This record gives sequence, structure tokens and C-alpha cells, in this order.
Amino acid sequence: MELLNDLASLRAWVAARDLARERIGFVPTMGALHAGHLSLVRQARLRCDRVVASIFVNPTQFGPHEDFANYPRTLEADRAMLAGEGCDALFLPDAGMIYPDGFGTRVVVGPLGEDLCGRSRPGHFDGVALVVTILFHLVRPAVAFFGLKDYQQFVVIRRMARDLAMPVEVVGLPTVREADGLAMSSRNRYLEPGERQRAGSLYRALLAAKERYRAGERDPAVLEGEALRVLREGGIEGVEYVAVREAESLAPMERVSGEPVMLLAARVGRARLIDNMVLSLA
Repeated sequence: MELLNDLASLRAWVAARDLARERIGFVPTMGALHAGHLSLVRQARLRCDRVVASIFVNPTQFGPHEDFANYPRTLEADRAMLAGEGCDALFLPDAGMIYPDGFGTRVVVGPLGEDLCGRSRPGHFDGVALVVTILFHLVRPAVAFFGLKDYQQFVVIRRMARDLAMPVEVVGLPTVREADGLAMSSRNRYLEPGERQRAGSLYRALLAAKERYRAGERDPAVLEGEALRVLREGGIEGVEYVAVREAESLAPMERVSGEPVMLLAARVGRARLIDNMVLSLA
């Protein structure tokens, strides 16, 4: 696996792929990798000629009181995991490469990034959209792969790529889960043993709502209430939101129809956890 530590080496690598007419698959990450990230690399290998991953803990998507300074950084383990999956190259920019002196441009995603997670993390999705735009321009992938655990992020990036006519296919891949259903996340490392046990309630809440949907319930308030009941019974007090939305646009629905997705966010100890489930899928 090639290590690309500066813009010159990245540009040379990308130019060589262009010359060989090879399709680049791109997996952007913030590191602290787990099996969910590796599933993206595997799919990129299947669909593309070459695979490049990036690791960059992006400061513009963290709020002033969030965990940027303490976000887990496990570079040596990450490198070994990516190499083991056959990743061709790893781009390791520093903040100065992405945001050089004098940088002042912003990307504003609008209402799609202001709801749900955007309510408690104002500006978060603008920061995500900004760094992904820069990375897309630098890496020039044919296909970029994102995990659907971060469902709102995926919808925001897919919409941004369409709106700005970016020549990249944005692919979302299923959430990879622990044995008890907890969605794999770098922030799961923050959980103490008792908190880890309670965190399994997020998946159980989604399953309970899905069962009500399968039984014919179409009132979003009832489905959300069922998920909240399971969360509270599981000892989850810090619920930020539980919401049923239209899967493509994340628009609210007065009555559930089409392809609904339930999304939720909750704080368990130091960890802010998110999860989701498309209720209409088998």
C-alpha cells in the first residue's frame, strides 16, 4: 500500500491512474477504523480498478465543545488494517494541506443539514460537505463509498454531488453491526462496560418500530413512540431525537408511505451514538 503524505504524491498517483484509465474507488475516513470501514474497502475493490482511502480528522465538522481533540487516532493499526484489505493507497493529509493559510471558502448544504443531527450540531454538515468537496477534487474518484450508519451524512453528500454536478458516484453501503446489533462506530470506544450494554437498546428500538410497521402501523408518532419506549426501558436517558422520515429526501411524513427510514440519536456516557433503519426493507 502506497502512503501519500503530500499533495504532490497524491497528484502523481491520481495522474498515473488516469494514464492507465483505471477507475478509482475512494473511501474517506477519520481513522479509528473498524469492520464497517473495511467493508467499504472490500466493495471498492470489487467495483473499481484501484482503491484509495484517506484518514483526516476534519476540524470543520466539530463544534467548539465536541470531541475533536479526543477523537480516537490509531494510525498504525489503521494502516495495517487497510493494507490487509488490499487498499492500494492511503492519503494522509494534515490540516494545512486541506485548509491552507488564507482559506476562506464555505460549502452550505441548507435545510437538509439543519434538521436531525444538524439541530444539535449546527454547521456540522457544512463542514462535512466542505472537506468531502476538497477530497473529491483532489482524489478524483469514479466512485466514493460511505457507510449508511451515518445516513443523514450520506444523503447530504449524495445531494451535494448531484447539485454541484460532481463526476463521482456516491454509494452507500449497509451498516456493519456488533453481535448485539450495535452499529459499529469509532465512538463506541468511549463506552464503559455498563454503557456498552445499554447502547444495544438503540438497535432494539429500531427493530421494535420495524415490527410495528410490519404489523400495519403507519402513524409516524406511534412508531417513534415505540422506539422511545424501548430506549427508555433500556436505560437510555439522553435521547436527542427519534424520527421517521422519507428515505430519499429525509422529509417528514404525516403518514408513513413509500420508503420510510427511522433515524435516532442518543448520548450514552461520553458517546453520542446514531443509528437508523429503513422500515420497509425485509
